[in-house]
Amino acid sequence: MATVIRIILTVLFILICIVMTVLVLAQQGKEEGLGSIGGMSNSYWSQNKSRSMEGNIVKITKWLAVAFILIAVVLNLGF
Repeated sequence: MATVIRIILTVLFILICIVMTVLVLAQQGKEEGLGSIGGMSNSYWSQNKSRSMEGNIVKITKWLAVAFILIAVVLNLGF
């Protein structure tokens, strides 16, 4: 029984790795740079970015990263 659970967790771990890689590569970089010094970072786009598709991708990436770490710990403990 433990072997079946380990196989399921390993497959889930691999799928999370693949999805996280694709999501990280699909994200745009932080382009604020020196514009934040002059107050340009306070635009409509920066204020509503969390509600956009990019904001959702960032949230999904964070949750997948948490799942990645938890599954890695469980698999490392020899479950």
